[in-house]
Amino acid sequence: MKVLNLTQIKEWDKYTIENEPITSIKLMERAAVACVKWIGKEKFNFNKVAIFCGQGNNGGDGLAIARLLSSKNKSVYVYILKTRAVGSNDFEKNLSKLKRKLQTNISNKKTNSLKICYLETEEDIKQLVSYELIIDALFGSGLNSPLKGIALKLVECINSFGSKIISIDLPSGLFVDESSKENIKIHATHTLSFQCFKLAFLLPENSKSIGDVHILDIGLHPKFYKNLLTSYEIVDEKKVKSIYKPRNRFTNKSNYGHAALIAGSTGMMGAAVLAAKGCLRSGVGKLTCYIPNSGNEIMQTSIPEAMCCLSGNANYIKSMNGLSKYNVIGVGPGIGLVESHSQLLQNILMQIKKPMVIDADALTILAKNRKLLNQVPPYSILTPHPKEFERLFGKTKNNIETIKLVQQQAKALDLIIILKGHFTFIATPNNKAYFNSTGNAGMATGGSGDVLTGILTSLLAQGYGEEEAAILGVYLHGLAGDIAASKFSEEGMIAGDIADHLGEAFKKIQQKNSV
Repeated sequence: MKVLNLTQIKEWDKYTIENEPITSIKLMERAAVACVKWIGKEKFNFNKVAIFCGQGNNGGDGLAIARLLSSKNKSVYVYILKTRAVGSNDFEKNLSKLKRKLQTNISNKKTNSLKICYLETEEDIKQLVSYELIIDALFGSGLNSPLKGIALKLVECINSFGSKIISIDLPSGLFVDESSKENIKIHATHTLSFQCFKLAFLLPENSKSIGDVHILDIGLHPKFYKNLLTSYEIVDEKKVKSIYKPRNRFTNKSNYGHAALIAGSTGMMGAAVLAAKGCLRSGVGKLTCYIPNSGNEIMQTSIPEAMCCLSGNANYIKSMNGLSKYNVIGVGPGIGLVESHSQLLQNILMQIKKPMVIDADALTILAKNRKLLNQVPPYSILTPHPKEFERLFGKTKNNIETIKLVQQQAKALDLIIILKGHFTFIATPNNKAYFNSTGNAGMATGGSGDVLTGILTSLLAQGYGEEEAAILGVYLHGLAGDIAASKFSEEGMIAGDIADHLGEAFKKIQQKNSV
């Protein structure tokens, strides 16, 4: 699923108008019908609705929605933020239609209310009252600067009501492709957008503004989308289906690789266990775990399917030899941050010339010894959470700067970087970038990242390409988390539940693959 920027969205509208063909006012009507159908299906309990409209095309959407809701015997109060003498062409056409609807209601003595009011001063805003439901059609994607003046006061007033708010296209005050972190913006309960995801919906800094996002199909011309190249893509079922490789029945464990995990220390053996379980549950043929002496009994008891190689002393792993024989190495979960581990990581990097997986404590060690970054084999996968990323590459002012920095570093270092979070972001050296679509807030729990390290290590060992492993691994991790959350709740699930439900996640992918 492609993520379109503002220019591409406008071009898609234009292409549809020219090639379907359809007039812009009829396309606007199609969008309004889709919104009203969605509102009807959700069965919101309201009799009165306030619709706030700007004088651009987003306001035109709002006016069309107002007319359609009025026809369904709802009391509709339309407030037009008047900042200029005349609105956009399609806004004015829909305003004329709405006024005719108002006159028809009056002539037919319909009991439901339809009122049109203009907001021109701050005094007008002070007279506003709360409503059961508010629809925000002030600016949508049409904003190119932060709100100010009367528009800012209006948005602050709407937010203060505490009502359910449905934003059309984009909550007013948000930008599509730029950071809106410092902006005053609508705090929507739901956002109804059209045809495709926008970058703004994928950024943590916008979480309080966008609410639940719903993408409505309004029949934009498919040919434009098919041939379009975009900067970002959302990993969805179709993408994963194209990557997943079903097993050949005539195979044995040697066909699925031999992976090694370097993980664990005294008090942190759980990280090693979770990484090993994630690795094995993802289908690796054989797994060897390099662990400290104190972890042997724990690992042999918890994960009898994994082989163990004791390295170092009772508490910490130390340098080891013979790593080049493995198909892939995963390093970092729970190894600790003792001073000697910079030498450990350097020793590993001297032996390994194939892509590897680096996570957790190993990332912190890299951040303290940045010269080692240049020794990491090309196309290795780094899996930082936001704080680990910050330690590695520095602070950023906002989420847009962050994802651009992820992409810059992935290209400069020839690495795949997975920035973990909701809509986990994957950047590759070849300028491709992806947002993941699976996962939930229940996965914000200790050990979740260790399971992901195991999954990625397993997929690389099985012969998946590095980019394929990153995309499939993150999707599987999130899907298993979603299955676990459906059983235990987001609050009740733990990291081990993610590993335990990888089998069901694979089953879902297999089912989709066979369709």
